[in-house]
Amino acid sequence: MEISATGRLAVRITAADVGKRVSVRCLNDPAAPGEKFTDTVGVLASWDNGVLLITRKSGETVRIAESSLVAGKLVPAAPARRRGPSASYQELAQVATRAWRPVESERLGGWELRAASGFTRRANSVLPLGDPGMPLPDALDVVRRWYGDRGLPAYVQTATGAEGTQELLCAELERLGWVREVTAELWVGALAPVADLGEPAEVSGVVPAREADEAWLARYQRKGVSEVALKVLGSGPSVWFATVPGAGGGAPAAIGRCVVDGRWAGFAAVEVDPALRRQGLATRVMAALARRALDEGASAAWLQVEAENAGAREMYAGMGFGAHHAYHHYRSV
Repeated sequence: MEISATGRLAVRITAADVGKRVSVRCLNDPAAPGEKFTDTVGVLASWDNGVLLITRKSGETVRIAESSLVAGKLVPAAPARRRGPSASYQELAQVATRAWRPVESERLGGWELRAASGFTRRANSVLPLGDPGMPLPDALDVVRRWYGDRGLPAYVQTATGAEGTQELLCAELERLGWVREVTAELWVGALAPVADLGEPAEVSGVVPAREADEAWLARYQRKGVSEVALKVLGSGPSVWFATVPGAGGGAPAAIGRCVVDGRWAGFAAVEVDPALRRQGLATRVMAALARRALDEGASAAWLQVEAENAGAREMYAGMGFGAHHAYHHYRSV
């Protein structure tokens, strides 16, 4: 907290600091039990009519009465040093979208409107990596019409928690009545340690392929995969699929997907037969895919994991991955 020359806490921020990362301390309700003060760190999204809105890196927006402030200061815009390779949000957002391409897209200024007949929110949402070229309410009207013409709900994908992410847009979407439905995180890590996880004999038992065959799709959790879904799954600069065959020729014991794009290898659809979990199959799949990616010159890895998937988060942390930023999908209502 900011301390004045007299040793007292001081509020060193104003409404002119909207859009900057801040740290504030506010006085809690004296009648409420618990701590006397609450500290909040995030992007100052607005300061109007005596109320501050601060968006945390998780995407949560906190309302704080100006009258409760006892201290406040600006904090460095750059995020704290993270595990794994250095990368900007813009770079990772572009790599992630190249790894999961829609079948149809259209530009709206710096926004990309993406559609794929409803197969996954990522391929059927707006990616706002710049200014749409018009006031936000007008841009959102265009978005609603564009998705409405295709019989799809209107989604906007945003990110929080890193330099250059979209805390202000999140706050504006919530103010305009859009509802956040899904929050996940994008994690990054070094690629070589992932490739070293599997023993050579184990990794050799993983079958690589350039296309998702019927066996791979039999394990994939999204059933009824259409031609559109196959196009999305097969999109990306250099796509690899991996399969651990199941016993007796049944559905595979485990599968995975990896897209190699320059220095990055993106992992997705790592799935294991529920009866065979915690036997190292996911590790074997990822190690085999990582070795393919290393052969193509990649050195860094990324993946996406939902906030509530504790098992996956534990496994990926053990492989050296760490969170880079959170991302969210807002739906028009």
